[in-house]
Amino acid sequence: MTHWRKTLALVSRFGSVETRGLSKALAFYAADALCCRKISTFRFFRDLCVIESSASKWASPFSSKRACSSHASTRSSAKTSSFARSRGFSNEATAQSPRAVEEDQEAILELLQGARRSSRSVVEAQEALLDYLHCTRGLNFPDAEHMSKHSPVFLQKLLEKVEKEEEIGKALTRFFRYHPINEFEPFFESIGLKPGEFNSFLPRDLMFLSDDEQLLENFRVLCNYGIARSKIGKIYRDATEIFKYKSGVLLLKLQAYEGLGLSKSSVIKVAAATPVVLIGEVNGELVKVLEGLDDFGIQRDWIGSVLSDKKFYDWRRMNALLQFFIELGFSKEEMGDLIKWHPDFLLDGSGKMVFSVVALLSKLGGGKKDLFDLFSNFPNITIGNFTKNFRKGLLFLIEIEMSPEDIEKLLVSHPEIFGSCSLKKPNSIFTYLNVGKKRLCRIIQEDPHQLKKYTLGTKLYRLPNSGADERSLREKKKFLIKIGFAEESEDMKKALKVFRGKGDELQHRYNFLVEAGLDPNDVVNMIKLAPQVLNQKIDVLERKISFLVNNLEYPLSSLVAFPSYMSYTVERVKLRFLMYNWLKDRGKASPCLALSSVLACSDKVFMKKFVNHHPEGPEVWENFKKALSLG
Repeated sequence: MTHWRKTLALVSRFGSVETRGLSKALAFYAADALCCRKISTFRFFRDLCVIESSASKWASPFSSKRACSSHASTRSSAKTSSFARSRGFSNEATAQSPRAVEEDQEAILELLQGARRSSRSVVEAQEALLDYLHCTRGLNFPDAEHMSKHSPVFLQKLLEKVEKEEEIGKALTRFFRYHPINEFEPFFESIGLKPGEFNSFLPRDLMFLSDDEQLLENFRVLCNYGIARSKIGKIYRDATEIFKYKSGVLLLKLQAYEGLGLSKSSVIKVAAATPVVLIGEVNGELVKVLEGLDDFGIQRDWIGSVLSDKKFYDWRRMNALLQFFIELGFSKEEMGDLIKWHPDFLLDGSGKMVFSVVALLSKLGGGKKDLFDLFSNFPNITIGNFTKNFRKGLLFLIEIEMSPEDIEKLLVSHPEIFGSCSLKKPNSIFTYLNVGKKRLCRIIQEDPHQLKKYTLGTKLYRLPNSGADERSLREKKKFLIKIGFAEESEDMKKALKVFRGKGDELQHRYNFLVEAGLDPNDVVNMIKLAPQVLNQKIDVLERKISFLVNNLEYPLSSLVAFPSYMSYTVERVKLRFLMYNWLKDRGKASPCLALSSVLACSDKVFMKKFVNHHPEGPEVWENFKKALSLG
């Protein structure tokens, strides 16, 4: 990004007039920038595109006002100045000397022209490599051309060897004359393998492709059969043995699959997706899948229309899935309809997703009939999304604290609802509906179809208060009045909005704080400042107070001034004070700071206020975070 930084620095110094002049020159390079996108693997091409598009974007607000009248120009200049200030332009830019402006223009155009020269260098390098492979080494033209145009990493290495030369093409021609290249590197890269993948495939005693006649012959068999050169890398990686076949063997294997009833295009997809079928005899598991399709009334060549050469398929697992559906009770006719309507059952993970759903339902107590009902009435959704939604639905029920027995009953009796609904977060539903966990559990148990209203993207409306809610509200008010709150006061309204739980639960938590050693009046003041303190269970309150007194060695009375301490997790408090104590030991932080000084600020402010005060602070901070996350 060096080019970009320099360009941005230059453009930021331009005034409106100078930038208008520059925009013409920038527009001239737009076509070149588009051409460079095709070979954006190289850093300098990406930089060119960034420079041109960014500089043009900055220049356009000025150049668009060029034809305005003198009155409009004045108004335009005012707008431009405002825009410049908002973008970080200096007001001094317009006062630049003509000489300085000219130098800036020359500098930015030099950067752009340098990038254009780089694009020409790549074209020259490709032509030089093509000439070497075809004319000097004798490779046929299609192979040589593909290698020269589809091996960018190798080409970059070549350019680095002659980067100081003016004429790249001639320099590379001289280089090839005295430094023969390892032709297997651009070959493997051009067929879709990355350097990290093909390094282990590079022969130790060979440099020239023509020395490995079997490799080239079998490669050309695949090309002539119709398999794209860029897909052959995967075949080589997964089935290297086939490139050692004797003449004619590989073609016979491909034609053998055509003999099973597959079209040529289907054979290409099968070979590209699962190259192992070309090793040894005709793949027996694939044959069983095709025979199964026959039995279900599906033409064998159908498999080619749904396969993707970008995925891998396990034919053995597919057979196991088909057998599972038959044992579940599906007839052959039903199997045909099931596979046609839901091909992803067979193709997504080769049946792995289906078995994942089966395992989940079985663990929850689902039986054979439950599974049959689910798959025979499967919702219009992919099995992958169904599985993800079903698992999220299980976690949703756990989060709202539904009993394990009720969870099992719901998921087994209505799996299609949980699998087809992508639910909102429980906390969002609590807020929008104005309900608690118990009431939400009750709503879902009474009518599981209500879950369809709680999906992502749907709008929720507040439910009317139930009798239980009104009773709970009365209990909370009674509790607050009892401890000294004035009825209908602002403090009471604030607390009632925040409180979660029943009135008797709030009383128990209040009693705990008093029994811990706090004065009752102090506890009341704490609740007024931070009502959420009483939303936490007694064991959580006990753990936080223990950590404050025993680990941090702060007095219990410090809670009176900063009751929000109780709202932070122990992990957050521990992290902040580990860092604070570390800095304090090195004289970089004041001793005996109040709790609020260490905890109340955001992480960004804490970094600026504490962590960055020591040169090793950021590294120590990250180490503390890692240690706590592992612990």
